[in-house]
Amino acid sequence: QVQLVESGGGLVQAGGSLRLSCAVSGRTFSSNAIGWFRQAPGKEREVAAGIDWSSSKTYYTDSVKGRFTISRAYAKNAVYLQMNILKSEDTAVYYCAARVGTASSSPSMYNYWGQGTQVTVSS
Repeated sequence: QVQLVESGGGLVQAGGSLRLSCAVSGRTFSSNAIGWFRQAPGKEREVAAGIDWSSSKTYYTDSVKGRFTISRAYAKNAVYLQMNILKSEDTAVYYCAARVGTASSSPSMYNYWGQGTQVTVSS
């Protein structure tokens, strides 16, 4: 019983920044993990970043390392994805997802999903 709602998507020029938010509600536990996934047109859904809720250990796919930062805000029960130096290749629908256990790079391991938010990077 976890609900996820993404927000913060929009249109940004290459080299710009954007911050995505994932509001988490319902039953949450320290063993939960949150992942940010993205799906570009004609491509498979892939992981961008992940975080273990209890330890705050973070993970990033190679293509976003050094540019994206995933973080949590326990007071708001939210997870953020700060995206800097955006490139056209980052254009995708971004999804927030949750699972019980350690963060995973596999979408199939997550059983709770948000509705997605569109990120478009123009150049």
